[in-house]
Amino acid sequence: MNVEAVAAGLPALGGASAPAGAPGADSLSGFGNWFGQQLSQVNDQLQRADAGLRQLALGDASNLHQVMINLEEARLSFQLLVQVRNRALEAYQEVMRMQV
Repeated sequence: MNVEAVAAGLPALGGASAPAGAPGADSLSGFGNWFGQQLSQVNDQLQRADAGLRQLALGDASNLHQVMINLEEARLSFQLLVQVRNRALEAYQEVMRMQV
């Protein structure tokens, strides 16, 4: 299961949650757009690393070091993306716990 399949099941960030004239609506949609771009980049890195791993398993890889570097970059990018998601979720939950 790739990252895009998971992202397809997530609700859209941005436009639907805040009215257009509300303060912070632009920043929310901006964050949603940024997060979507990052998700796409991480997915691309994961797919490239997977392709390199397949080539290595088939014996077609020309450079073992580059395959390992790509794998590590993809792993670190994914971990960073998960941490950003966790922080955003924690911030959302904190706002929901606030009493008005």
